[in-house]
Amino acid sequence: MIRPKIGLALGSGVARGWAHIGVLRRLEKEGFKPDYICGTSIGALIGGMYLAGKLDDLEEWARGLGKSGLFRLLDIRLTGGGLISGSKLFTLLEDTIGDTRIEDLPIPFAAVTTELGTGHEIWIREGNLAQAITASYALPGLFSPQKIDDRWLIDGALTNPVPVSVCRALGARLVIAVNLNADVFGMTNIGENEGDFVVDDNGKKMRVFHARSPLNLMKHRFFDKTGTEPSIFGVMMSSLNIVQDRLSRSRLAGDPPDITIAPRLARHGLLEFNKAAEMIVEGEAATERSLTFLKHALNVLS
Repeated sequence: MIRPKIGLALGSGVARGWAHIGVLRRLEKEGFKPDYICGTSIGALIGGMYLAGKLDDLEEWARGLGKSGLFRLLDIRLTGGGLISGSKLFTLLEDTIGDTRIEDLPIPFAAVTTELGTGHEIWIREGNLAQAITASYALPGLFSPQKIDDRWLIDGALTNPVPVSVCRALGARLVIAVNLNADVFGMTNIGENEGDFVVDDNGKKMRVFHARSPLNLMKHRFFDKTGTEPSIFGVMMSSLNIVQDRLSRSRLAGDPPDITIAPRLARHGLLEFNKAAEMIVEGEAATERSLTFLKHALNVLS
């Protein structure tokens, strides 16, 4: 029997994307090697690093990331197309994978982005890998758009959060989709603890919630000090979550994958980059839950 060409669509989800590492580890352990990998946003980061042979380095870095670790890499500015220029992150990425080009990777790879001027979905299939990854996760308002081939590009999650269609276009017969937002709509999106009880001037007892993302260090400016109103980042992340959820449902209904791996990540906020270890474990567990269906699909399509 001839094994069908396998495409792996790694979806967007900001910090929840660490679960992709667990998915790749479990698939590799079972001997499932994709023939194509397509990624959106953090899915492009994980997929690109995997194909560049740097997944071990990324995982080690992610597991050691503390609450304030990522903050030191965020070059905040108040001008330009984003609150964060992203140059420090790009330098770190470039130092890790060098000038690796997409066309030199062992299998076809595509990073999904969105053209700012037209809203068109753009697939980057050649050129500098670090630039393509940076463009794919350029979250509007947070990271600056990236200019590639005279086009300003932003986060691919705005047009194709789970790039099943891209895998099929490249030639995949069996598509495995990793949807990081399958069970998170309506849940907390920036990560909050259960809060502390305080007593106000009138003796009334109330619970106050506190953001616990790395950006908590800037809450005097960007987060409501009492935690009783939505913060700027809370609104941004919740808005992104709504877009990803609604758009993913629509895109996946029109072009469903053969297998969906859906890590249960509702308890993790979109900015909880310091929770890599837990999310990697859940990525492995979600893949384990899908193995029976994956093996069956392979048999049917072979």
